[in-house]
Amino acid sequence: MEIILSNASDRPIYEQIMSQIKEMIMKGELKPGEPMPSMRRLARELHVSVITTQRAYEDLQRDGFIVTVPAKGTFVSTQNQDFIREENLRRIEKLLSDAAVLGKENGLSLDDLKNTLEVVYSED
Repeated sequence: MEIILSNASDRPIYEQIMSQIKEMIMKGELKPGEPMPSMRRLARELHVSVITTQRAYEDLQRDGFIVTVPAKGTFVSTQNQDFIREENLRRIEKLLSDAAVLGKENGLSLDDLKNTLEVVYSED
């Protein structure tokens, strides 16, 4: 698991950790049931305080992305696939909204935007 932290960012370190882990889960890079590194190990690897990783894990657990099983460890939640889907749909709506605004600013019609989306969607 690769997490990149920036001291120049306006976002607190725990929030950078949390958002990158959340993104890995939502993209499927971290699979349901997959073990997470312990807070201490992650803190060591990232050269941050255990309190920082604890805060990130607490927020991830509160949001349903990870679960902690006493005496076993912390794992990517298996109960949370509907939530992840909803979160991804919100992200898609935001990106499409941004694309619509940009399209309008540049005089594109709705049909032009739909055609562009169809082309982009069918690539790969």
